[in-house]
Amino acid sequence: MKITNNMNLPTPFLQAVELDRTYTEGEYRVTSLLKGIRETILERRHSEEIEQDVADMIWLIFGTAVHSILEKSQEADHEIKEERLKVEIGDYVLSGQFDLFDTQTGIVKDYKTCSVWKLVFGDFQDWRTQLLIYGWMLRKIGFEVKGGEIVALIKDHSKRDAKIKADYPKYPVQAISFRFVEEDFTAIEEFLFAKFNEIKECEQMSDDELPICTMEERYNSGNKYAVMKNGRKTALRVLDTMQDAEEWKKANSGDSIEIREGEDKKCIDYCAVAPFCSYAKARGYV
Repeated sequence: MKITNNMNLPTPFLQAVELDRTYTEGEYRVTSLLKGIRETILERRHSEEIEQDVADMIWLIFGTAVHSILEKSQEADHEIKEERLKVEIGDYVLSGQFDLFDTQTGIVKDYKTCSVWKLVFGDFQDWRTQLLIYGWMLRKIGFEVKGGEIVALIKDHSKRDAKIKADYPKYPVQAISFRFVEEDFTAIEEFLFAKFNEIKECEQMSDDELPICTMEERYNSGNKYAVMKNGRKTALRVLDTMQDAEEWKKANSGDSIEIREGEDKKCIDYCAVAPFCSYAKARGYV
């Protein structure tokens, strides 16, 4: 990856983002498996061409700084800290590094920096999946794993909102816990083997042939359906499905339905491989 510095930020900012981004053939990290298969493969194919400005990586620096501080602490005798695991899956190697594992409680932990909206909406499936994969890997080397915990550091927390909003996190740090049962580990093993089978197939495809990322992977919340009235510029009502819009239009004397396509927020603002993605280019995102 080429790191630019368009704002001429001090050298320490550049050094903070100069991480090891080399890829080992046949080895995939846990975090890569949580992305769309197209994004994952394009990142590896175009790693030397991808360009990103340090100013757009400020929250990465923030997260790295937090991890740097926490990893300097001394773990207890029953804790394993910052350990990178590698497990063979068929022709591939799965690599992952958790932040802390408590051998007494069987809880694997990871530290995350996030927006407050992650907590407000309770959107934790990606966190749970990541911890479950770490737990599966730990079980492969003989440890008993009972659950996972994310320690979330909220970078845009508001004390004012915490006082007046019932569903708002009360503190800028929150622990999110997950319990794992045997069925969870069976399911995640099936997911991993299916994912690597998909990777094996997709590695033989050209860039343009790669499967398009799902709506969820593109951060697309879906189309909206606006019920319109002739002579009026704004919608009478905006609904989530065409069926709901049709029913509302009929019951409320609407004249037409306008389809408002959902935006692919990740493609537009957060995907480093968008310049190499035929979908992003066709949609005019780059």
